[in-house]
Amino acid sequence: MEPLIGELGDGYRVIAPDRRGHGRTPDADGDWHFEEFAADTAQLLDDLGLATVHVLGWSDGSIEGLYLALARPDLVRSLVFGAAPFQVDGWNDGVLEETLPDFLAEAYGEVSPDGVGHWPQVVAKSALLHTLEPAIDPDRLRALTIPVLVLVGDDDEVRLEHTLETYGLLPDGELAIVPRATHALVVEKPDLVARLIRDFHNPDKTNGFAPYRRPTNG
Repeated sequence: MEPLIGELGDGYRVIAPDRRGHGRTPDADGDWHFEEFAADTAQLLDDLGLATVHVLGWSDGSIEGLYLALARPDLVRSLVFGAAPFQVDGWNDGVLEETLPDFLAEAYGEVSPDGVGHWPQVVAKSALLHTLEPAIDPDRLRALTIPVLVLVGDDDEVRLEHTLETYGLLPDGELAIVPRATHALVVEKPDLVARLIRDFHNPDKTNGFAPYRRPTNG
């Protein structure tokens, strides 16, 4: 996320936590669940005394952000839902069977307080998590009233049909499909992603000249 954070540094206060078992945060006993990741983030925001925030997630982070918005709508002002499904079958065929590259183990071992020896457990927990979750009922998306930007590359790991379904379910959704971009869009085109996010957060944005899905301005 560092390239994108660099593009957003001006005008934003950026809080970028490592969830349990990731980065510099130690793992916890038991299996992983997105609801628990979201609860950890909610606790962090409460501890920081933040009443409401814009949430930006990518891939698993987006799913965590969605669970957070559903559980604590009082905390989430808006959500950027990047490169993620709301149900397991939203991933493209074969994505969940892909093997993690070796360099991730090395990067994990460099910073994790659990050490590189814990990496196999991280891989196993991640594999189990993605077999079962996310599992969000579409009706919960229909009831989500905060603004949500659904953002993917046109050659992403998420099925485009599922991305369109996600957008269609959201009462206040926006959609951006970036051409010639993959699941690594935030690294490939961080300047463009940052512009899309700033436009999404712009309080003076309009619904365009001839809106069909949204109400006419004024």
